[in-house]
Amino acid sequence: MTLTTEPTAPARESVKAPRGYLVVGRAVAVPMRRASVLAFAGLLVLLLAAAVATLTWGRLGLDPADLPAALLGDAQGKDRFVFNRLRGPRLTVAIGVGAALGLSGALFQSVTRNPLGSPDVIGLSAGAGAGAAICALMFPGTVPVALGALIGAVAAMALVYVSTGTGFRNPARLVIAGIGVAAMGAALTQYVVYALERDKASVLTAYVNGSLTARSWSDATTIWLVLLAVAPLTALISRRLDIGEMGDDISEGLGAEPKKAKTLAVILAIALSAAAVSVSGPIAFIALTAPQIARRLTRGSGPHLLLSALTGALLLVAADLCAQQLPLFDDLPVGIYTMAIGGAYLGHLLIREWRRGVL
Repeated sequence: MTLTTEPTAPARESVKAPRGYLVVGRAVAVPMRRASVLAFAGLLVLLLAAAVATLTWGRLGLDPADLPAALLGDAQGKDRFVFNRLRGPRLTVAIGVGAALGLSGALFQSVTRNPLGSPDVIGLSAGAGAGAAICALMFPGTVPVALGALIGAVAAMALVYVSTGTGFRNPARLVIAGIGVAAMGAALTQYVVYALERDKASVLTAYVNGSLTARSWSDATTIWLVLLAVAPLTALISRRLDIGEMGDDISEGLGAEPKKAKTLAVILAIALSAAAVSVSGPIAFIALTAPQIARRLTRGSGPHLLLSALTGALLLVAADLCAQQLPLFDDLPVGIYTMAIGGAYLGHLLIREWRRGVL
């Protein structure tokens, strides 16, 4: 009689997945937390509701009954014009830019371990504003404003990289250098706008504050291509970033290579923010607030990359809906509304920390 240790087929099928994990096939087990699943479902429903409202509300809004035809490309007449030229590209860009900024902020906050950290802090938005100002006002018609913003953002990040002396590996030096670069970028923007071309400054106001007006399908294609390219890389390092929450020493001991993970995370965050800035201008506070809201919805540790992206998309779509529909203001740049959201959130944090006795 032969003794075998190979389990029979029924025995293999009876093995249950560990609690809190979603098993895919025989080799992959994805951790799933109830709070994260509920938060994802709730945010997705709210985002869909905001998207439908964006397409249907207002004087030029589509009839809800005609919305499926518009989504399938079968709209005709006015509905076709509204969806393809006015509302559709604007909504698609808003979702993509919001997701990119939310994901970028989550990566940056995970690296710096600072809840107030975001790519804005290290001068990316200020550099983009300076690049846009120079191209739009000093070289009008020669270089597109969006390309100028992208060049300015990349130049600012290059300056930060050189200024730290350690590249993107040291979070403390990164923030300090970024604050200095942001100040210089803001000063350059103000100099160009007010000192050199004061009479033409109004043409740049909307872009510098961040705007989704007159977006096109090419803008939507740009931001979504970057998102699709970056998303797999963020998924690959998400586990390392999660381990990194326990500190560099423990991460190193577990083989997570924290220095490499941090450098790659910062590069990906910069790529996402630069892409967002190139299509919408520097929209403030989404990268700062979205990761913190996602973290508080789940009450758990970790970077929460997917939830941060979804939260960022919801915040920007909701802010843009306000920009389009509020009767007291005539299509203000969406960046002004996100500034209001960010200011209210920072005020909430200040009061909460004061009540806890931290401040």
